[in-house]
Amino acid sequence: MTETEFRQRLAEQGFEAVVTVEREPNGSLDTHTHPFEAQALILSGEITIVAEGQTMHCGPGDIFRLDANIPHTECYGPQGVTYLAGRKPAAC
Repeated sequence: MTETEFRQRLAEQGFEAVVTVEREPNGSLDTHTHPFEAQALILSGEITIVAEGQTMHCGPGDIFRLDANIPHTECYGPQGVTYLAGRKPAAC
């Protein structure tokens, strides 16, 4: 999926906030949550996300999705990771 196609898909699904995120090589984030639903397209590098007992390893071209308020960890590959992320506030 191209970046343009991904942006169109996000808009169709109601994602209003779209940001490019860059994370450092071999970095990580301990367990945390986000107050928004997220979908992301990996542009370069690698990310491993562990959430709800599942491990997702994603590289260029992969898409991952996380519901709002889901505890998860993140680890970044040796080149770090850059991804395009759509964010949608959690439903009340």
